[in-house]
Amino acid sequence: MDLNSPVSVIKGIGEKTAKTLNKIGVYTVRDILLRFPYSFLEYPEVTDIAASEDDVLVAIKGKVCAVPYKKGGKNDQVITRITDGTGNLSVLFFHMPYVKNNLHVGDTYVFYGKISRKNSNRALIQPKIFSEEEYNLVRKAPVPVYHLTQGLSNNAFTKYVKEALSFACLLDDYLPDSVITENKLSTKEDAIKTMHFPSDFNELIKARERIVFEEFFLFLLKIELNKESVLHNGIVFTHKNDVLKIADNLPFTLTNGQSNALNDILTDLESDIPMQRLLQGDVGSGKTIVAFLSMLDCAFSGHQSILMAPTEVLATQHYEKLCDFISTQELDFNVYLLTGSVTPKEKIRIKEAIQNDDTALVIGTHALLEEDVVLPKLGLVITDEQHRFGVKQRETMFLKGVNPHVLVMSATPIPRTLSIILYGDLKVSLITELPSNRIPIKNCVVNRSFRNKSYEFIENEVKAGHQAYIICPLVSESDGLDLCDTESYFKMMTDYYGDRVKVGILNGKMRNKDKTRIMENFKNKKIDVLISTTVVEVGVDVPNATVMMIENAERFGLSQLHQLRGRIGRGESQSYCIFMQGNNGEINKRLKILNESNDGFYIANMDLKLRGPGDIFGIRQSGELNFVVADIYNDAEILKTASNEVSKIKDAATISKYRELLQQQSLNL
Repeated sequence: MDLNSPVSVIKGIGEKTAKTLNKIGVYTVRDILLRFPYSFLEYPEVTDIAASEDDVLVAIKGKVCAVPYKKGGKNDQVITRITDGTGNLSVLFFHMPYVKNNLHVGDTYVFYGKISRKNSNRALIQPKIFSEEEYNLVRKAPVPVYHLTQGLSNNAFTKYVKEALSFACLLDDYLPDSVITENKLSTKEDAIKTMHFPSDFNELIKARERIVFEEFFLFLLKIELNKESVLHNGIVFTHKNDVLKIADNLPFTLTNGQSNALNDILTDLESDIPMQRLLQGDVGSGKTIVAFLSMLDCAFSGHQSILMAPTEVLATQHYEKLCDFISTQELDFNVYLLTGSVTPKEKIRIKEAIQNDDTALVIGTHALLEEDVVLPKLGLVITDEQHRFGVKQRETMFLKGVNPHVLVMSATPIPRTLSIILYGDLKVSLITELPSNRIPIKNCVVNRSFRNKSYEFIENEVKAGHQAYIICPLVSESDGLDLCDTESYFKMMTDYYGDRVKVGILNGKMRNKDKTRIMENFKNKKIDVLISTTVVEVGVDVPNATVMMIENAERFGLSQLHQLRGRIGRGESQSYCIFMQGNNGEINKRLKILNESNDGFYIANMDLKLRGPGDIFGIRQSGELNFVVADIYNDAEILKTASNEVSKIKDAATISKYRELLQQQSLNL
């Protein structure tokens, strides 16, 4: 019998219960030990009926003073009354007919639950029942509460955990003794036991710190070992100076951040160690031109490059800009666009051309991942808004070449502690400032009573020769949701503005070629006001657009709102963002933050506090942050400490031991 034994070896778990446990991912003894409580219940002191409050959890020691009786109907109630000398109180149980025979007049119990009031009548609803002795026992320490499923009670699972804890001594303790001692950490066995049954909350905090530390330590160690295993067989690019000359002759001057990032990248490309770099910058900071210049270094060196974008609209925009750039520089390189909406016949032609063009500069979407996209001389892979691509997709792109250089770009600012986890194996280049011609966006948060004023403001901007976006959370009307949708809004705006303003519509239900056509019309000023969903969130560049109005703004996350706002303020005119709150109540916390700041890094930090990293980056379900306990934001200090400890490991024997450990198919805590 060991940690990998099936749960059925635990006393009280039969075949039926084992199948129920399997539904929540519990198959082995180890799984039970690592199924930590999501919360703890601390029972309160007993209070008098006269002093008890409504709608809060209370414990009342009362004597049953009325014979329990059953009241029929759909709720199947059992009703009785209790007294404690300070007052009387009705007690109601629903769908618990057995209670009628378990409560006896004259007996005293402790009832734990909430008191509800209807008019002047008060009643304790569906309370737990304890003897006085039982209640004194549960008050001694916090009671674990587990995420379970139908057919599993918390009490039963708690018993299974207690049985399984006898195996906790078999868990491997992966932390070196020196790390445990120096950081005053508990042993693995003690931490596991305390995570389930702490004597108090201070003890629980220490146990959790131990588990979190080990999770971060092993993750970061794996990253470090991966860095060491990089082979020195990458492609060496040799035209850094040629690219820098082109950068110096651009019609605008690169910011310090752009120049530094470009130098970082070009230096990496001169090495035979394949580049692994993250280029991070706020919306509108000018990452794209840095990427284009990097692609030129690749082409000058006789190799192919790829820039993969998450949407067809953005890919098309990159393609057009790169074509213009190559033409302006009078360079003899070919640029290709490969997306899902390209016709089958055209796809075949493009794929053949790419395969036979040693210096091809290729822009595309997920269509680039297709097996028959062959790039025999692939030297550089760039992904834009890379957190929108899964791990497997990025690996597929990388494997199209032989150790190509990799550059990933993100306009979602990421705090340092989070970037350690998401991009721990990447060097980081930051572009922190915006181009000098950018004027800060003016923001305002309003409620629906300001809609007409907003429409007038937009019309005045159109009269001044500018354009506007109006963002809706829904494509079409949805029953039960009081939210704006693009289809209804388009009709309303068309009627409202008449011939005075040209209104267009864009949403995710449209075909890709229609989306591209509409964005072209907007860019070419054939549309004044574009009613859209968040499909314009990523990378769309229309410098003439000076207004963005976001309907039901409280429904979006901070980072997404900041990304949307980044679609304006890209020209030389003053731009304005109107956050339209869908209700007339107090201003939403997220909207207050956006109203006060245009700083993407500050906003990302606040978003992490409010929502958590998994929600922001879409990675909670991806498996990239597969921690049992650790929380990247709230455990930032532990993350830093674990990172420091990993950096101290230099001993060859220790490194070899951990490498063998981490090469196992799956690493168990």
